[in-house]
Amino acid sequence: MDGGGAYGGGKAGAPFDPITFVRRPQVILKAICLLFSVIVFGCISNKGYRADDDGKEYCLYNKDTNACNYGVGIGVLAFLASIGFLAGEYLFEQMSSVKSRKHYVLLDLGFSGAWAFLYFVGFCYLTNAWSKSTAPSDGYGVNNVQGAIAFTFFSIFSWAGSAWFAFQRYKQGTDAAFAPSYEADPVGGAGYTSYPDATDTAYQEQSFPQQQQRNMGEFQAPTY
Repeated sequence: MDGGGAYGGGKAGAPFDPITFVRRPQVILKAICLLFSVIVFGCISNKGYRADDDGKEYCLYNKDTNACNYGVGIGVLAFLASIGFLAGEYLFEQMSSVKSRKHYVLLDLGFSGAWAFLYFVGFCYLTNAWSKSTAPSDGYGVNNVQGAIAFTFFSIFSWAGSAWFAFQRYKQGTDAAFAPSYEADPVGGAGYTSYPDATDTAYQEQSFPQQQQRNMGEFQAPTY
């Protein structure tokens, strides 16, 4: 995990290092999510439909149009979200507000967790629909349909990994928020003084009683 700033981010205003940026696990996972989303909706959009003898298009997933629409829908939304989160990762280092960082991390955590679940549902849905389908005799679109199923399965883990890293960020930020903001005195260390200019010199009493006695002697009445 990244360190040095709130919620796992670097210090706000630090110079941007592209090498460090592309090596961050969050950036790598979001780039993988983006790639997988393109493959999923691209495979279905390209050869996931076929025209019948009447010229009407049908979905190769057991002629279930909802199956194709579901795969394309979650893929397109995942693609747009991945671009947005990659931009957010770049801006994350520039966020000086801890509250803004917290909101971004919670958004990342919620969306990534939700999309991992939706991809799991999509994998089950597409797999079940394809198992009931009759494969085209000429093999049209078979590789695309199966490829969409495979990368839907891989997307479950990429988005789940993003959610895990977002949770670690949130946990790190929460722990920092409740950490003590003071430094404890070292064991055996020197004590503190009550005011800044205090010294270790001992207090010396003024010789007030002797002075008082001398003054009283000057006013002593003469004896006869």
